[in-house]
Amino acid sequence: AVEADLSEANNVPPLFDTAEAAFGPVDIVVNNASGWRQDTFAPRDADRFGRALAPVTPKSIDANLGVDARAAALLIAELARRHIARGASWGRIVGMTSSGPQGFPEEASYGAAKAAQAHYTMTASVELAPYGITANIVHPPVTDTGWITDEVREFVAHDPDHTHVASPDEVADVVVWLCSDAAQLVSGNLIRLR
Repeated sequence: AVEADLSEANNVPPLFDTAEAAFGPVDIVVNNASGWRQDTFAPRDADRFGRALAPVTPKSIDANLGVDARAAALLIAELARRHIARGASWGRIVGMTSSGPQGFPEEASYGAAKAAQAHYTMTASVELAPYGITANIVHPPVTDTGWITDEVREFVAHDPDHTHVASPDEVADVVVWLCSDAAQLVSGNLIRLR
């Protein structure tokens, strides 16, 4: 594993250099990194689950947009640049999103950054199609990556928009499929998991 601060734009090309030195050309980018900082427009100290809640500030905006949107776009751009330069004909981009048509209450900047990432990915699905690159967005359900509390489980159990709390493996199975040859005709889609 290679660790890098994706809020620093200069860290993107060295990630590709390291991967290419170890494994060969990079054909797949999965944008799953996050700079998550919870923020809100409403004047409250805690969210509906009792977690600390801060107001939207330049720092919270930059933390979210810097990784979830800007870094995702730069990773797509670096993949495209290298892919086209070497004359490759097969590639995959998968982004991860959250939120919905009502935004993301209590996570305003995170939701905005994920919406921007979805926009970048959909644009890539059109612009990079002639080069054999597919690009899709996965909208996972609430996923237990170690942050789920009993209150969150209770919320999911009684919310009509959710079916269950997913495991990371369940979400990863869909991402793996999108990166396979079997998904060659699947591009420009937002795939909502339940």
